Amino acid sequence: QVQLVESGGGSVQAGESLTLSCVVSSDTFNSYGMAWFRQAPGKEREFVAGINRGADDTLYVDSVKGRFTISRDNTKKSVWLQMNNLRPEDTAVYICAASFQLTSRVPTRILEFKYWGQGTQVTVSA
Repeated sequence: QVQLVESGGGSVQAGESLTLSCVVSSDTFNSYGMAWFRQAPGKEREFVAGINRGADDTLYVDSVKGRFTISRDNTKKSVWLQMNNLRPEDTAVYICAASFQLTSRVPTRILEFKYWGQGTQVTVSA
């Protein structure tokens, strides 16, 4: 069973930064495309950023482009989300997810992801 454990959430002021971490318990971590999703109260889960197996391709939702950066280190079985210039509308539970991939594409759809973390809360105040 693959387990994902996130950390790094917290409460910040608008304009500040946070870095989220996700550690994955899998001996085949480099076979998984990884992504961060977020879910705000009363809203649907939303794709935020994704990275392919080889860490040479990334995708972002338009609202975070230029502010967030996803990265991974296959030797550390970890993925990060660097979040800069945070806004109140970024407030949500951020969830790490893993999708087994036979190709080097970046997975983005919820149904592609079999494994999910518990999530970490990010709160941004104005």
